[in-house]
Amino acid sequence: MSPQTSATRRLLVGTAAALAIAAVCAEGTGRAAQSSPGVRVEQVDGAVRYTNRLIDEKSPYLQLHAHNPVDWYPWGEAAFERARREGKPIFLSIGYSTCHWCHVMEAESFSDPAIADLMNRNFVSIKVDREERPDVDRVYMSYLLASTGEGAWPISVFLTPDLKPFEADTYVAPDREGRPGFGKLLQIVIRDWTQNREKVMAAASAGTQLIASQAGASAGSASAVNARALDQIYGDLKAKYDEANGGFGRAPKFPRPAVLNFLLRHYARTSTKTSLEMALRTLHAMANGGIHDQLGGGFHRYATDRDWHVPHFEKMLYDQAQLAVSYLEAYQITREEQFAKVRGLPVVHHVNNLIGRPGLDAVVHCGEIGGHVVEAAVALADQRRISRPLTIAID
Repeated sequence: MSPQTSATRRLLVGTAAALAIAAVCAEGTGRAAQSSPGVRVEQVDGAVRYTNRLIDEKSPYLQLHAHNPVDWYPWGEAAFERARREGKPIFLSIGYSTCHWCHVMEAESFSDPAIADLMNRNFVSIKVDREERPDVDRVYMSYLLASTGEGAWPISVFLTPDLKPFEADTYVAPDREGRPGFGKLLQIVIRDWTQNREKVMAAASAGTQLIASQAGASAGSASAVNARALDQIYGDLKAKYDEANGGFGRAPKFPRPAVLNFLLRHYARTSTKTSLEMALRTLHAMANGGIHDQLGGGFHRYATDRDWHVPHFEKMLYDQAQLAVSYLEAYQITREEQFAKVRGLPVVHHVNNLIGRPGLDAVVHCGEIGGHVVEAAVALADQRRISRPLTIAID
């Protein structure tokens, strides 16, 4: 273990979350500091062009931010050492290359020179690709979930120089029309860090305890899962269930196939009809709603409203695979014909549409159209396909 990594680990000893955070910090912290730190500014074709440390990274997501005016660091000892030396808080942003709101926040906030100046003067800013460092993502997502009750990307979390979280959010819109946004959030954190450090450190201690509780629950899950724990999960889901529209919680609404599969298994184990009703109501609502691509098949990543009507136009392979299981099991239990028809659509969509078939005018995977980054898959169907009956029979 390098002396740098040992120093990082020692700083975390003595907190309840030391083991969880130190495990994340132990790897990948040996990156040498860049010879020319900061942001390079130059004129390119009459326009200002910024280049920061991320230009040397391999991750597509980090490369996306390589020309921000923000003085980004990759996750590593160079960033940690600077934060300790200068006594500055860390702003940690975690996302991935096909994340819609990650792209939006990059364009709205991280490309803004005024926001960048505020960040550069008051924070050490770190950018992480969750697909490159899932260990870092797991630790701070656990804090976000425990502290706010919700989790999504990008993760926007503020840390002390010894990596203890004290404030977290997801996508934060910019300040606009008098409504506070990301700029105001930065100013609040700066004020608390400079004027009320005790409050910040107390929040950081509480944050490490939240991470420790999450890590402890994960470590003990293999032996502690029993009927009582499963029933408690069922009770928590029932409390969040939307009886009017199906699904759980407020908008945006995600399919959450793992939850639906859990409810179907809970019904099989306990014969609790409410478990089955919650799962079936949700599956019906999704199949009949806009989240279900009625033309091309498959399901969009989430609905922007609580009624499942307005989709977010992004499709994830893992959702299609898990929802196929959910609809198949619902059909096995109920023998309802709708489930039999829907269950194959996600697989049919991604095997056929994403590979290509006659009538498909364009399929793009995380590329560019007209100079703009396009996430996931975008398909344009010709008039002949749209005019066909919108029913697909599954053998």
